[in-house]
Amino acid sequence: MPERWDQAGFRERVDALLAGFLAEEAGHLLAIDDALKPVAEQLQAASAHGKRLRTAFCYWGWRAAGQPDNDALLRAAASMDLVHAAAIVHDDLIDDSPLRHNLPTAHISLCTAVTAHPRARAAARSLAMLVGDHLMALAGQLFATSGLPVAYLARARPVWSELARELIAGECLEILSTGAPPDTGTSLKVVRYKTAKYTVEQPLLIGALLAGAASGLRAGLCAYGLPLGEAFQLRDDLLGLFGEPDDTGKAGLDDIRGHRPTTLLAMAWQAAGPSQRERLAGLLGRHDLDEADLHTVRELMRELKAPQQVEVLIAARVREAVGHLGGLGMPAQARGALTDLAYTATDRHH
Repeated sequence: MPERWDQAGFRERVDALLAGFLAEEAGHLLAIDDALKPVAEQLQAASAHGKRLRTAFCYWGWRAAGQPDNDALLRAAASMDLVHAAAIVHDDLIDDSPLRHNLPTAHISLCTAVTAHPRARAAARSLAMLVGDHLMALAGQLFATSGLPVAYLARARPVWSELARELIAGECLEILSTGAPPDTGTSLKVVRYKTAKYTVEQPLLIGALLAGAASGLRAGLCAYGLPLGEAFQLRDDLLGLFGEPDDTGKAGLDDIRGHRPTTLLAMAWQAAGPSQRERLAGLLGRHDLDEADLHTVRELMRELKAPQQVEVLIAARVREAVGHLGGLGMPAQARGALTDLAYTATDRHH
């Protein structure tokens, strides 16, 4: 039997790496001016949480190709979590979300730094936008200075460009679709491009390319990664409405208040009759919703069996993903780790 992967130990290793890297960057900012302290603090806070799934997928893309554990590879892989940190700051800003991990989001936290500004709220949002931009730049810096040979890095650079393009495309698609009549096809496309690809498929592929993996292995990892990434975001949508805020760290009505194009909403809309649609439409986009409204939305979703339908989509995608691992000829430990990650990513309590 192969040695089982220590997920907790891996996460601690990545946490320490990113904390050290961002502390050094914070020092560079403070050397410019002490007034940048709030920005430096948000830069560090933005990547202080998370399960490090994107780093893990990149790491196991490398290991699946038969390469050994390597500190330089871990640095390159950890850049995926800085991409995620950047995306989170921007996403919270776009959605005007007040909470993340039960803490104020970047644009809310930065309000205290600009109390004297004549347009304080706009100034805080501008600072948050710049924090997100800088995190994305730092992701590229960490990748490029990881210590891996230049030839290895060159193999993966085209996927980096694809990752940035598709992440931005997905975010734009969500904005363009927000407030429109719910549609399952549109929602699933947003899921794919906004989250699924940069969460699983592209980190895996970057790791495999860094390792010089053969085309067959790369194709198999993509076939595993895309449905799993979609299942990950579908679970996130379910937790967004049905999870408890103390566990999820987010406000439970955010997606309904924002009238966002989630697959959960699209499934409910598709199943609803005229009176049910009228009730649902009366709640979408309202900013005055309270706990009683949350209960109403949940009950209506259950009545329409939308959560059950999304659970079916999640289960089917996880089965599809794991089913691709058996014939790829990768080391047993890599196959075991990727199997574990499939369930860690999609069967979350928070």
